[in-house]
Amino acid sequence: MKIGILTSGGDCPGLNAVIRGLVLKGTTKYNMEFVGIRDGWRGVVDADFFPLTRHEVKGLSKVGGTILGTSRTNPYEGPRGGAENIAKTLYTHRIDGIIAIGGEGTLAAANRLWGDGINVLGVPKTIDNDLRATDYSFGFDTAVNIATDAMDRLRTTGDSHQRCMVAEVMGRHVGWIALHSGVAAGAHVICIPEVPMSLDEIAAQVQKAHDRGRAPLVVVSEGFKLKGQDEAYSDKGLDAFNRPRLGGISEVLAPEIERITGIE
Repeated sequence: MKIGILTSGGDCPGLNAVIRGLVLKGTTKYNMEFVGIRDGWRGVVDADFFPLTRHEVKGLSKVGGTILGTSRTNPYEGPRGGAENIAKTLYTHRIDGIIAIGGEGTLAAANRLWGDGINVLGVPKTIDNDLRATDYSFGFDTAVNIATDAMDRLRTTGDSHQRCMVAEVMGRHVGWIALHSGVAAGAHVICIPEVPMSLDEIAAQVQKAHDRGRAPLVVVSEGFKLKGQDEAYSDKGLDAFNRPRLGGISEVLAPEIERITGIE
C-alpha cells in the first residue's frame, strides 16, 4: 500500500515529528510505502510527489517546520482540481490514499474529498487546542510557552513605563492559548472567544489593576468578540477556504482602553 502525506495551512510545532512517526510506524509495522506531497493540496493537484523513506525522516523529531512544505491551496479550485481529477492523479501514481495533516480548512477539504470517494485520513493540526477527546493537541504547549515568554517581556516594559499592554494570541474559536499563557504571565484581563465582554468591563478591570499600582496586561484571543458583535474582528479579507483572516482585535481594544481609562 502506498500512502501520500501532506501538510497544509499555517506552521505548527511538531509537524516533522508527526511525519516521522507516520513513516516509521507505517514502514516497520505495516510494510507501507510512503510518498511526500509538496506544499499541501497544491502538490496533490499538481502531482508533486517524492519518495518518503526512513532516510528522509531521520532526525526529524526535533526539527521545526515541515519538510513537505505547506500552502493554503483549495484542492477543488483550478483546472486540475476537483475529486475526479485528483482520483485520476492518485491512480496514475498508484497512491492508495492520503494522510492530510492540517487544521480547520485543510480537514474540511479532506472531509469533502472523502465524501467524494477519495481515501483520506486527517491528522488535526491546531495549536489552538480546539479539539474534544484529547487533553492537548500537538503544538499547543510550545505556543503557550512562546506566548508566555513574550508576555513576560511585555510586563517588564509595562512596569517600566506604567503602561497598559495588550497582547494578542491565536485562538479562532477557543481561548486556550490566551487562558494558559495569560494565567502564567499574570495577566489582569483575559479575553477569550467563549466569553464576550464589553469595553466598559475590560476597562474597569484595567483601571482596578492600575489603581493598585500595577501596569495592566490584557491578553486577547484573535477570535474574541465584544458584546454585541456577531463575528470576530477581521479586516484582512478571506483565505483560500473563504474563512475570515483574523487578527487585529488588539489594535481595536488598545486605543479604546486608553480613551476610557486615560491609561497609555
